[in-house]
Amino acid sequence: MELMSDVSLEFSRISMFPFFELAHYLVSLMTLREQAGAVEVAWRSPIACWFSAMLYCFGGALLSAVMLAEPPVLFLTNDVNIFMASATWFLVFYCPGDIVYQFFSFLPVRVVLAGMKEMTRTRKILAGVAHANSHFKDAWMVMIAVGWARGAGGGLISNFEQLVRGVWKPESNELLKMSYPVKVTLIGSVLFTLQHTQHLSITKHNLVFLYSIFLVFTKVVMMLTGSAVSPFAPFEAVLSLSLFHWQQVPQETTCDINTTSNGTSPTCKDLSENGDFSNHPTTSTNAECLETTRKRITAKAE
Repeated sequence: MELMSDVSLEFSRISMFPFFELAHYLVSLMTLREQAGAVEVAWRSPIACWFSAMLYCFGGALLSAVMLAEPPVLFLTNDVNIFMASATWFLVFYCPGDIVYQFFSFLPVRVVLAGMKEMTRTRKILAGVAHANSHFKDAWMVMIAVGWARGAGGGLISNFEQLVRGVWKPESNELLKMSYPVKVTLIGSVLFTLQHTQHLSITKHNLVFLYSIFLVFTKVVMMLTGSAVSPFAPFEAVLSLSLFHWQQVPQETTCDINTTSNGTSPTCKDLSENGDFSNHPTTSTNAECLETTRKRITAKAE
């Protein structure tokens, strides 16, 4: 235990700048480039592409600043980080011969970069929780929310980022269907909040070490196996079934119109062959469906 404590303490002292931050920018911008239509936007409108790239790289800082009523452009004051992210963006999208993207797309290299990026996620969550606590002392929900936003801001504002590129997909909202990074960041934010408020009996550096190892391990395994299934899927299924599926969801009855070759003999599911609607018990949904069928039959007859 003492050896683990010493290792975790030294691990927590590792500086994220500049190599781990650079890995974060590389992975984020390569993910952006692989989005549908991103390359076309880069050639058609470099300014829009650059702005989208900054949202990918600094989305957590931007979202957490908005949540704490700070200037949204605060992240732009760090000139060195902006320059590094901008230079990385240029090389990923516009490097002659596409050398940079091709090199870092090589699986072993990309796995290493992804592991380094996950280590930065831990530090961002920790920084978000501490920053929220400095504004709202021991406010659990604020600390969790800001830590979550700081660690997974790029995913949480993905709809806004897509809108910059001229894409509007509200059905892809992360709150409707969370991706694994967003889920694991939320869990990490809860853990670090509990530790910060002394409701979790573990030292900060040990929690940083264990959580980082978990992130890196699961990310590497998912990349090497090509799996997109969240490791939390079995637990999510059990919780969902036990907490949110007590009431049976009524299934709607479908009603289809089938027309014969001469176009004069429509038939409907759940109807008798002679078209008598009165002998069939219906729900309100089915009744509306039958009424629509009557109108369509009448229109055809006229």
